[in-house]
This record gives sequence, structure tokens and C-alpha cells, in this order.
Amino acid sequence: MKRVKRRIFIACVLALLVPAALFLAWKPQLLEGTGFSRAVFARDGQLLRLTLAGDQAYRLFTPLSDISPQMKEAVLLHEDRHFYSHVGVNPVSMLRAFFQTYVAGGRRLGASTLSMQLARIKYGINSRHAGGKLWQIARAMQLEMHYSKDELFEAYLNLAPYGYNINGIGAASFIYFHKQPRDLTLPEALTLAVLPQSPARRAPERGQPVKPALNDARNRLFARWVEEHPEDASRKIFFALPLTVYGTRDLPFDAPHVTQDLLDSSDAQRLTSTININIQRLAEKVLRQYVRDRRDTGLQNASMILVNTQTMEVESLVGSSDFHDAQIEGQVDGTRARRSPGSTLKPFIYALGLQQGIIHPASILGDAPASYGSYTPDNFERDFRGPISARNALRFSRNIPAIRLAAQLKSPDLYEFLKKSGIAQLRDRKTYGLSIVLGGAEVTPRELVSLYAMLANDGVEKPLAFTRNAQKDDGKTLLSPEAAFMTLDMMADTPRPYGVQDPLKVYWKTGTSNGFRDAWTAGVFGHYAMVVWVGNFSGKSNPALVGLHAAAPLFFVLADAVQGIAPQRDLIAAKAKHLNLRKTSICATTGDLSLEDCPARAGTWFIPGVSPIARNDVYRKILVDADTGKRACRMTPATVWRTYEVWPSDLSQALQRAGINKQPLPPMGEDCGAAQGAEGQAPVILSPQPKIEYHARIDDTAEAVTFTASVDGDVQGVSWFVGNTFIGQAAAGAPLFWRPQPGTYNVRAIDDRGRSGTTVMKVSLAQ
Repeated sequence: MKRVKRRIFIACVLALLVPAALFLAWKPQLLEGTGFSRAVFARDGQLLRLTLAGDQAYRLFTPLSDISPQMKEAVLLHEDRHFYSHVGVNPVSMLRAFFQTYVAGGRRLGASTLSMQLARIKYGINSRHAGGKLWQIARAMQLEMHYSKDELFEAYLNLAPYGYNINGIGAASFIYFHKQPRDLTLPEALTLAVLPQSPARRAPERGQPVKPALNDARNRLFARWVEEHPEDASRKIFFALPLTVYGTRDLPFDAPHVTQDLLDSSDAQRLTSTININIQRLAEKVLRQYVRDRRDTGLQNASMILVNTQTMEVESLVGSSDFHDAQIEGQVDGTRARRSPGSTLKPFIYALGLQQGIIHPASILGDAPASYGSYTPDNFERDFRGPISARNALRFSRNIPAIRLAAQLKSPDLYEFLKKSGIAQLRDRKTYGLSIVLGGAEVTPRELVSLYAMLANDGVEKPLAFTRNAQKDDGKTLLSPEAAFMTLDMMADTPRPYGVQDPLKVYWKTGTSNGFRDAWTAGVFGHYAMVVWVGNFSGKSNPALVGLHAAAPLFFVLADAVQGIAPQRDLIAAKAKHLNLRKTSICATTGDLSLEDCPARAGTWFIPGVSPIARNDVYRKILVDADTGKRACRMTPATVWRTYEVWPSDLSQALQRAGINKQPLPPMGEDCGAAQGAEGQAPVILSPQPKIEYHARIDDTAEAVTFTASVDGDVQGVSWFVGNTFIGQAAAGAPLFWRPQPGTYNVRAIDDRGRSGTTVMKVSLAQ
């Protein structure tokens, strides 16, 4: 009988111990499966945005190492000072609490260790009755079996209730004090330490005095703190000062377009952006006020992006003037919107021309009427200036010189350049033609600022970075360092709007889209590149949307604001001494390196072995018969040498229309043959252009192709040939019209001095 009883006893013990052993051996989850908030920070660690967790609580995971030592010590001192020495249960505390509560009948004492509190929070245990308390103890011991003390302490600090829907020290620190948990002061740390014990009674309220329950608990904890740290007794005065407390309504919502992008593109709980919070907040304020002040002109919205060219980090991005304004679609990110950039792409045409040796900054370009098939461009001011330097053509944003230069580009031309740069959604080349020069290809502000940063980075384009830990990219070379520098240098003298000047050099360009739908300004200053866009997301036309008047003032207000926050110094000018560049004297009027007979000289940057050295032959010494005033072709006692300024026919006509009349060449004397004077400029065919595909129709409605040529100033007429077939003659500077059939043709223009120019024309059948 005794043996049977012993076996029954052993079986009962095993029935209890085996499940208990299995229970303790099973490793429970700690924080896995817990929903946490997600946070985006500025580059300096300030909070930009904190989201709610899935259960609508603010709960931000914070590693134990990111919590201040005094915060951790305060929690242990208040909740469980023997935490690192017990096994999940403190028998001494439990006996004392049992005696005080149930024997002595005094104030109810708690004996829960941090491990037990963690078990209660984690598993939702009701520990007010004996069964619940036993289950809490079992769960605490189970956690202790499988996790280190630091892991358990970290879990508790991330799950503890801090009032309202705020859980965890990370969320509590940011919401109540707008601080990282590692930056809490002693009064703030002690305040948070006593909250989890009675969050409903003690949780502070925004803008209200500290609750008596909270104040009493914090003072008791401070008294215990001084026992451990007598040197802090003098800090008692700080506990008498008002405690500045914030609430969930005060959570920041800065850089909303950037933060939303980062949250959508990553699963990380913590993201540190590249945003400079001081610049960002000021930029948001400036854009909002700028648009508000101009609402009566029909301006509704604006966007901006600021990039540090040395790191390619986006330090400020404002997608719209007011994120919360549904009437202007404020939540749309304008820096992602694809828009016509107007003339902001012109600098890259000049950069390619500089790199390919077609021009140098002082090269003379033609600003005169031109026609390219059915495309007849005009200048914004609808006037023409005749001969103009490349620098001034870019500075004053003249359309015709840019188009003429773009037509001369070899590989890469502007389309290929944009393609290589990564501009997305470019359509087929034929869709744009030369209209791409004036903004025919749509870009985003993000893409455009990357191109301007490329100019500041010696022609190397690198991707934009939005997080501090973004992988570095060596980028791709789009331009030579010399061409990039010279392009920026050409933009340095552009006068600011309203005549306001600043000691800091700004290299900038405006743009106005066709139809006045978008106003742009893009530029480089200090170590920043910035793009500003002003307009309406609907694309509505508005005559006020002119880059110089609508976008440039905003650009410079922002640039000055950045300068006030982060003072800049010019980084571009110093680059010249490290590049293959030479300062060269040229004729200011012609852009020639030859200074013979030149009335005015100037200096320009020159790339040895690349920049053009050909002469324009504008200033000519002509032998004139003093008696007749006619050109002489042999020396006599009556002949003298005189210098004339001779421009090609198209530029000469543009000068005349502008009211500038040059002394004409004298007529040929009787002693000169027809072939005399052939030293001038050969005809330059302006239309047709080899890069344009012309179309023909097999009916009488087919449009004629315009043949025009720029000829020397001494020419009276031009003869035109297609192949070997003579098709007609036109006066100097006048057009000739010809209806082609499909095919490829060699076109030749011969002036009355026997000089000729040729081009190729491609004609296809119109669909």
C-alpha cells in the first residue's frame, strides 16, 4: 500500500513539474508582434514626424543605450531597485507587501518587480486576484529564463504606459518634452519615472499645472534620489519651477512631403532624414507667406528644393505652399511634378557648346529672326539684338542664339544629354525638335536641381540623398570640369530682380513655360543648389507666371534666408586655378582672339586646344578711292585704307531694326572684277537644317520649305541649288521657297562673290 501511495505521489509531482518545466523551457516572444510607431528625424535628431502604431497608440521603440543613465536609474529606484539581482520575483518584497496589506491592514503595497510588470503589460494579465498574480509570477520567471536583464529592462521601458495613448519612454519623451530620451533633465526623468505606476492620475496635461498626485510622487522619488546622490540636493530648486509639458497635439509635422516619401519607401521604424530643420521651417513659412501675398495676381502655389552640392543631401524640400490646403491640392508634392522648365535648360546648351569647342564665353552669336521648318521661334521680348556674346545671350536668356547654338551641337546634343542625365519619361526625339531648347521636354524640380548641382560638382551628376545613411554614389560625368565652371561663370553676372545685390555670388537662371503655366528659378550659391517653382498644380495659364517676376524674387528671399541661417562663401570662383583654363584677351565686339583693328578689348576664359580660334572677319581693311568713294582693287595715289565693321546679312538687318546702323561697304569700283572681294564670309545656311526632318504631301496643299542664308555684308544676292539643279535666286537675307518631294538632298547657296555654303535636307512623306 505504501508503495502505491509513493507512486501516486511521484506521479502527481511529475504531473506538476513536467508541465512547469516545459512551460519555463518554452521561449516566449518579447517585443515581436508589438506594433510600434514610426519616426522621421531631421539631420540633427529633432523629430519631424511620429506616426501612430496599429493600435492607435504612440509607441516608439527606443534602445536601452539611447536612454539617459539618470532616467534608467530613476525607474529602477522607483520601481525595482533590486532588478538586476533577483530572478523575476523578489520574495522579501512580496512578504513585506503581504504582511502590510493583509496582516497589518495598512496601505496596500505593491511587490511587482519590473519583470512581473512587463509580464502583466505584455500578456494583459489581471493581477488583482490571486490566480492572476500567480500567472504573472510564472510569466515573469519564464521571461527571466530566456532574456537578459537588459533585454527585459529595454522591453519594459518600451511598453510601459505613460498616460493617454502614450506607451514607452521614447514616445513619452518626445510628446511630453520634445526631447530624445537621452537628453532628459533630472526633473523630466523623475516625472516620467513615476507615471507608469498610476498613469491615469498622474499624467500631465498640456499647458496645465502639474497634478498633485504627480508632484507628490515625483518629490518622494527625488528624496530617495538625494539619498543615493547627495550631490544633487541643490537641484531641489528646479523641482519648484513650472514644468513645461506638451501634448500629442503639439507633435511636429515638418517637411510632410519628405517624411511621407521616406515612410512610404522604407519599413524602418526610425529614419534620419537629411532635412535641416531650421531651414525647412523657415522655407515653409516663406513659401506660405509669398503665395498668400500674391493671391490677388492668381498665384496659388509654389515648391522648392535645396540640395547641399558637396553631399547631395536634400536639406529642405517644400512640395506645396500649404500642405493642409485642399483647394490648392497641398498634399501633392510639386517637386515630383513634371513641368515645362522654360529657359532653365539653356545653360546646358551653352555648356555643351563650350565643351565641344563651338563657342567660348565671348563668342558672338546671332540674335536675328530664324525659321526651322514649321518652327519659327521668337525671343521673349519679341525683339532681336543682332550680334551678341554667348555670355550675354545666356545672361539675358535670348531664345534665338540658344536655338542656333543647339542646332550646331554634335554628340551629345541637348536631347542626348538629358537622356544620359536620367531625365525620366522623355518622349521620342522627333516630338521635340529644337523646341526642347525652350522647355519642350518636361522635368521635375528634383531632376533640375540635380543638373544644377552637377555644374557645381565639376560636371559629375550624383543622385539626391534624403537619408543620412544613404549609400554614396560616385555619379556619372556629363560635362568636363572646364565646361561646367565656365557655364556657371557666365551666369554669375545676371542682375538680381529689383536691382538688389548681395556680396555672395549667385549663379542663376529663370524659366517661363510656354503659355505662362510655370515660373522657375534655378541656381547655385555657396555649397547649395536650389530650384524654385511657382504656378498652379492644375496647369492653369496666368500672365503673372514669368520666371523673372514670379519665381526669382522667391528664390532670392530663400537664398538670403539660408545665408542668414547657414552663412555661405563662394566655392565656384576658386575652381578656375585647378582647371585647364586660361584667361585670354579677345576683341569685345567680335569675340575673336585676333585684336587687329579691334576698337575694344575684353578678357574671357578659354580652354586651350578646345575653344574656337577661327576669325569672324568682321573688321576689314578696304582699299577705297578717296575721289570716288568706291572700293578700289589696285593702289593709286588717290586710294586709302579704311576699316569697316561688316556683319552677316541677318545680323546686320537685326541691328538696323534695333536702330543701330553701321557704315555700309562702298560699292565696287570699275577696276574691280566680279570675283573681287571674295575674302569675306561664305554663306551660312540657316534653313533648311540637317537635324530637322521635313515633310512633303502628294497634293497641292504641301507647304514649301524656306531657304534662308546668312551672307556677308558685301553680298547683294544668293543663288540656290538642290543637287546640281538651280532652283532660284534671292536677295541677300531674303527667303526662297521650294516645294520638295520625299528624299535626301544636298542644298547649296552661292553668293554673288562666288562663295558657297552647303547643307543636307531630309524630306519624308507626311503621314
